[in-house]
Amino acid sequence: MTPSNPKPLRIVVLISGGGTTLQNLIRYMDAGRLDVEIPLVICSSPRAGGLQFAAETGIPSAVIRRETFPSQDAFSQKIFDECREVAADMVVMGGFLKRITIPHDFENRVLNIHPALVPSFCGKGMYGHFVHEAVLEYGAKVSGCTVHFADNQYDHGPVILQKVVTVADDDTPETLAARVFEAECEAYPEALQLIASGRASVEGRRVRIAAE
Repeated sequence: MTPSNPKPLRIVVLISGGGTTLQNLIRYMDAGRLDVEIPLVICSSPRAGGLQFAAETGIPSAVIRRETFPSQDAFSQKIFDECREVAADMVVMGGFLKRITIPHDFENRVLNIHPALVPSFCGKGMYGHFVHEAVLEYGAKVSGCTVHFADNQYDHGPVILQKVVTVADDDTPETLAARVFEAECEAYPEALQLIASGRASVEGRRVRIAAE
């Protein structure tokens, strides 16, 4: 997609819970600050609250449960078949708690956000409160969030953007998590808009951002 292309970026959002990332993206869309459309939401749990939100906003959804497939690869194939069916440009992982195998045709087309500054405090087992506990235990003075292209390693793909937050002396995992989440709510739409506007390009492990 190029900056002159008037078509919005088509994204499929993957969720597992309440859909807070989905809600945040829709707020940016409604405010005219994010040039995307969401033809489909895929959820890993039929009980997830985000499904109701998708229904209320008129977005089609599909429930794809990991336990109904014999392997991660089979589970992933079903997910990406659905993405191909709706001609998705990008796949956005929004609190999706299942690991997936990303196929070659979706290389650098799957986005993830991590609640720390990659490559610090990331990798297998580093999610949610575990990240913030590790940051505080280490005594780091800053933390933040990282939006990156996902690949088939944990928190490993090319970094699109990062936002930094200060770690306060009296922080708890909960207070730090809340501050990082505020940064995430800005970072994810910002990264998506860079892609939608054609300003982001991948060269090896580097994501180049063109000037406006």
